[in-house]
Amino acid sequence: MVKFKYFKLEDFNCQETDENDMDFNFIKRLDNLRNACGFPFVITSGYRSPNHSIEAAKVNPGTHAQGIAVDIKVSGGSQRMRLVKQALALGFTGVGVAKGFVHVDARQTMPVLWCY
Repeated sequence: MVKFKYFKLEDFNCQETDENDMDFNFIKRLDNLRNACGFPFVITSGYRSPNHSIEAAKVNPGTHAQGIAVDIKVSGGSQRMRLVKQALALGFTGVGVAKGFVHVDARQTMPVLWCY
């Protein structure tokens, strides 16, 4: 069984199907990000099964369905800023910023940043 410093594999289970096909290397990178940020991460969305309602509505599966994305709860602007800065510094290639969470992923395309 693979061990992670800050997470349990179950932290990333699909909220609708309880399936989990997270990429272990991605979770290791997430451990590094958590360490760099210095505050606990609450994962609000991890793996999404292709049968998850959000993924099923898409033409192609997103990064959550590929096991290379999470949404992390944030409390306030300083946590949001720290998380975004550290994610970019550590090479995460997809970052989405919302009021209550930050999405980070490891897409293989050109890096992107967006707001919800």
